[in-house]
Amino acid sequence: MVATMEFAGINFTCAFDSLTHYEVPHKDCLLPLLSKVLGYCIVAASTIVKLPQIIVILKNKSIKGLSIPSFELEVVGFTIALAYCLFKRLPFSAYGELVFLLLQSIILVVLLYQLSPTLTLKTWLKAILYCAIAPILLAGHITPSLFEALFGIAASSFDLKPMRGRCLGKRGSL
Repeated sequence: MVATMEFAGINFTCAFDSLTHYEVPHKDCLLPLLSKVLGYCIVAASTIVKLPQIIVILKNKSIKGLSIPSFELEVVGFTIALAYCLFKRLPFSAYGELVFLLLQSIILVVLLYQLSPTLTLKTWLKAILYCAIAPILLAGHITPSLFEALFGIAASSFDLKPMRGRCLGKRGSL
């Protein structure tokens, strides 16, 4: 009986068996393994992507030259992409970076709001609307066709092409 070697959703059994017999693992074994490992590396790296910008803003207590709408759009794009990946029940290695990028982007928007000299009623309404709609999206409480439309818009509008490729089905359709 062969024991399975699995860690973090990655099955190392076939690769380990090949290597113990001094053979190169077959591509059907190696490619999924590499895909998972690279996916988790991307997730790990994404945990610190926006930290330098957050640190600079906190250090300087200034948002001069930064566009609040561009950061708000980034939050919306990451939210839609994350909701779509959750809806598709993809493995964490396929979308995990979105969790950390979204959290860091939300922190940036909060900092921008906090340091902005002029916050209008429109800004607060946008924030309230996001806080009302995001949980509905992330919980998957919309129709599949609406998810596909939102993700298609987000992928084309927010340059989520790399994420689009990772979230698509085998046939390349949403």
